[in-house]
Amino acid sequence: MADNTKLAVQIRTKFGKGAARKIRANNQIPAVVYGHGTEPQHITLPGHETMLIVRQANAIIDLDIEGTAQLALVKDVQRDPVRQIIEHIDLVVVRRGEKVTVSVPVVVHGESFSGTIHVQEESTLSLLVLATDIPEHIVVDVEGLEDGAQIRATDITLPEGAELETEGDPIVVSIVTPRGTADDDAADEASAEAGAEAGADSSDSE
Repeated sequence: MADNTKLAVQIRTKFGKGAARKIRANNQIPAVVYGHGTEPQHITLPGHETMLIVRQANAIIDLDIEGTAQLALVKDVQRDPVRQIIEHIDLVVVRRGEKVTVSVPVVVHGESFSGTIHVQEESTLSLLVLATDIPEHIVVDVEGLEDGAQIRATDITLPEGAELETEGDPIVVSIVTPRGTADDDAADEASAEAGAEAGADSSDSE
């Protein structure tokens, strides 16, 4: 489950690329908080603490904006494509008790039947959940499943209170036999049959 994390933040009064660079040079991150009909607030987040929080998808932050409490969902994290440092974060205002639609990562557990592998078709599912109770991930168990088995979105047991929002009913995980394995098995069988026939022919000629 996602835990609320408290951060004391400051309101930003200077904008532009130069101001943003100075903020990041001070180990801070520029961000904006918006939603619920409120005026967008431009704030500065503490760098290290924020980076630890956003490792988790759909993190909820309990902001202390210069003395005013505000709960917010991490909506978007913009990173430098080369250095991978966080350049900006978008936060959406949420209320305790309300539900939000979020994309939750899918994690596959277990081993499928011997000789098969699982193919993950969907890496996330869209769920409607309480803003203060967002699951870290959804578990799909493939233990012992055989070739041809498919697990669709509606087959998955969701966390209590969560509702599936993903459109349609996509296949999330399928179980297949790798092509090489199937070809090798067929070749082995053909070789065995050929050997048996050769042995039979040899016996007949004696």
